[in-house]
Amino acid sequence: MKSLIMGNEAVACGALKAGMTFFAAYPITPASEIMHELADREPEIAFVHAEDEIASIHMAIGASLAGRKAMTSTSGPGMSLKQEGIGLAHMMEVPLVVVDVQRVGPSTGMPTLPAQGDILQAAHGSHGDYLPIVLSPASVEECYRYTIEAFNAAEESRSPVILLLDGYLAHLQETVDLDAIPVAVRPRTLAPLGQGRRHFTGLLAKDGVPRTKDTAYYREWYAGMKARMLEAAAHYRFYDYQKNPSSDTLIVAFGITHRVVSHLRESYSLFKPVRMFPVLEDELRAAAAEHAKIVVVEMNDGQYRGEIQKILRREVLGVSVLGGTISLKEIREQLRGL
Repeated sequence: MKSLIMGNEAVACGALKAGMTFFAAYPITPASEIMHELADREPEIAFVHAEDEIASIHMAIGASLAGRKAMTSTSGPGMSLKQEGIGLAHMMEVPLVVVDVQRVGPSTGMPTLPAQGDILQAAHGSHGDYLPIVLSPASVEECYRYTIEAFNAAEESRSPVILLLDGYLAHLQETVDLDAIPVAVRPRTLAPLGQGRRHFTGLLAKDGVPRTKDTAYYREWYAGMKARMLEAAAHYRFYDYQKNPSSDTLIVAFGITHRVVSHLRESYSLFKPVRMFPVLEDELRAAAAEHAKIVVVEMNDGQYRGEIQKILRREVLGVSVLGGTISLKEIREQLRGL
């Protein structure tokens, strides 16, 4: 049955469909509706209004280790506070989902206005080397679908998966039949805490024994972790490519920005990455090879443009939409000036 639903509500519904039974978060604009929706689902799930963002990410880690599918949600300032916990979850191979509904920053910034300024933070926010899976939906329907896929990817990769929204998409309301969206749910396979011999630490360890000075083992561990992450990520190659045979320009845009530039499909080719990281290298190279000019349109000062330019090893132009508002007219004018 079709219903009018908000992006944040679709995330909550997707998490429940995926089998999430633990949620902890601290309220923050523009992500709070996820909490509001899930607070009404007790005792179906365990819901914790945590005292802060640091507590909520570690609660989610503990719940996941105890055998529950777990999620936490936040916005930019809270995402910064969660980063140490995200790194810990990568080191301990803990599956969970972190939802970041982006707003204008740095710091408190413009808390009621949307942005896409957490792209690099999502991929590189914690310290050390790790390889996260980051997904970015572009519609209310996709909020539901890719929340479920984020849980699937977390289970398969045994790692925290980041779901990136923005304030516009989070509060966008669309008529959607959630029951008609084809989804598959990956079951939990990791044994709960207390079953078998398991040791958890943020230190480099092998079979429960710290190996903090064993550089050879660190290289072995990292190579194995990277291979596992890439193997898992290969099953989540989500993107959309609309080629315009009459255009020599490819526009790359994601999230709500892609919704806006989709009106330019008669003039340009469009590429929408849903799996933001690991970057869809093969797909982007193939699409870029068919165009003389590549332009990334994003609500930040070129964060994803820099990532794509490194991959393509050619000039990539950018249109930056700053200040929390997005206008098709403004984007058209910037495109003409390139």
